[in-house]
Amino acid sequence: MTADQDLTEQRQAAMTILAGATQKELDVALERFAPLPPVRDLRPPESGLAMVRGRIGGDGAPFNLGEATVTRAAVRVGNGPTGVAYLLGRDPKRARAAAILDALWQDAALRPALEDALKPIRLRLAADAAAEAERTKATKVDFFTMVRGED
Repeated sequence: MTADQDLTEQRQAAMTILAGATQKELDVALERFAPLPPVRDLRPPESGLAMVRGRIGGDGAPFNLGEATVTRAAVRVGNGPTGVAYLLGRDPKRARAAAILDALWQDAALRPALEDALKPIRLRLAADAAAEAERTKATKVDFFTMVRGED
């Protein structure tokens, strides 16, 4: 794996965390970097629909499952890189905050501080996923066949 691929995967992981964060969590993370340089909206937050695709059994032929509401935003912080965010639902303020944090993450000097700010969010999301897995596990049904004694 090249350094660029590794950096891309790290950014994707950070963007996943940002997409799952609440507005309050994003605000707390942004406060660490106050005062922010000027933020310019390259693509103001906007909501729309995206087609959700599914597969039967996880490996069957893909099919259109339905549409989901998505909010996206793109910003530039100062003269730095472009930050983008795509979130499920209609929350323009949250999408813009996530895009700002994505732009800050791309600054190598700020990345360690931003990763530190993302730790509590990452832990909460992991705990939520574990709790959901427990709830789902409780509904699991094991099917088996009993052999009848008569021939």
